[in-house]
Amino acid sequence: MRPKKHKTTGANDFFRARLDQIINLKHELVRLTGKIDWDWIDGEIAPLYSENGRPGIETRFVIGLLLLKHIYGLSDEGVCERWVHDPYFQYFTGEEFFQHAFPHERSDLSHWRKRLGDRLELLLAESLRVAHDVGALRGKDLERVTVDTTVQPKAITFPTDAKLLHAAIQGLNRLARKHGVRLRQSYSRIAKATAMMAGRYAHAKQFKRHQRQLRILRSRLGRIIRDIRRKIEGQDALEEAFALPLSRATQIRSQQQRQRGWKLYSFHAPEVECIGKGKASAPYEFGVKASIVTNNRPAPGGQFVLHAKALPDNPYDGHTLRDVIDRTETLTGCAIECAFVDKGYRGHDAQNPRRVFISGQKRGVFGTIKRQLRRRSAIEPVIGHLKADGHLGRCYLKGRAGDAANVILSAVGYNFRRILAWLRALWYLFLAAFFSVTSHRTPLKSAS
Repeated sequence: MRPKKHKTTGANDFFRARLDQIINLKHELVRLTGKIDWDWIDGEIAPLYSENGRPGIETRFVIGLLLLKHIYGLSDEGVCERWVHDPYFQYFTGEEFFQHAFPHERSDLSHWRKRLGDRLELLLAESLRVAHDVGALRGKDLERVTVDTTVQPKAITFPTDAKLLHAAIQGLNRLARKHGVRLRQSYSRIAKATAMMAGRYAHAKQFKRHQRQLRILRSRLGRIIRDIRRKIEGQDALEEAFALPLSRATQIRSQQQRQRGWKLYSFHAPEVECIGKGKASAPYEFGVKASIVTNNRPAPGGQFVLHAKALPDNPYDGHTLRDVIDRTETLTGCAIECAFVDKGYRGHDAQNPRRVFISGQKRGVFGTIKRQLRRRSAIEPVIGHLKADGHLGRCYLKGRAGDAANVILSAVGYNFRRILAWLRALWYLFLAAFFSVTSHRTPLKSAS
């Protein structure tokens, strides 16, 4: 059921302090609060509520928490903890009086991320609208864009064979204890010691001993798989619960280090892909590919992310360009005249290939187009800020849905950080102009 509309009383409370009396109303976060169209966001999210049940959490509270988390690069627990002692956070989420305890559960953020799903792009569109409203982004800045892809790493360790086999043994043991399946032997201590020795032998380049430890891990994992299958045979509920973990463990046990084709790189996150972007510091990254679109023309407020999307299954960059351009035009409401890309987009599927300019091309590149093509590299610092200041550097959310949500919310947080910096700069310019006028004002001469 939809939550009840929150109404501010405008009256004082003898026992509580009003937030608008203890904060600076010229603060950039307070000014940003008045720029966001909370009623429009609430109307777009309204169809996600059911008709029955108790009233849900207010839309502004949860959406405000999600925005604050990604603006300041906090975790779910961190943003809830900071909300308690930061009056600006409470004002941003719609509170009228200062609260001394967090009113909801931290897990509500996880539930809301799953509930929003594809509608998270509404927040990205709202960030662009607010940027345009405050003057940080102009309409002509949306006509020429830069498109690039990067890797969003997943929160996993580097996937060696020993680590994967050990993780499969641990995962099957946890699942067996959870469902009350009594194993003949768990091999927990043996697997831990063997995985440790395998890493040491590999570091010392004693590969025969290293392979022997891997054979021990594979044989123990095979015994656990066969033991579980014997114990759950004929029990439909248990067979359904163990089907996916057993298939993952069997895949990990059978795959080799240099085999080609599909491989598992994590037992708990099977969606992880091995992606090589040609970087000397990180030849291979384990996560999901993400597409980022920014404005090519420098806007007054800097570079903004116009579109962000996760690209599972590691597609070729050129085969994603048409869809990315179409989605960007839908979000911004402005037709794209030119798109500037790198050499990874050669052979792209854009609808108008003459308006796509690839880095390093000579044909048809001169004058203004040549200068704009040189600005293509300005997207790299934007990706760096998304990873360093936001959550694009490592995704802790579960599954492919978590990957998609983290990419979009990281872009939303980046855009609102640029807006806050723009509002802060405008306020400083206003103060500087005010004090310069007052300092140059000549005092009146006193009458003699």
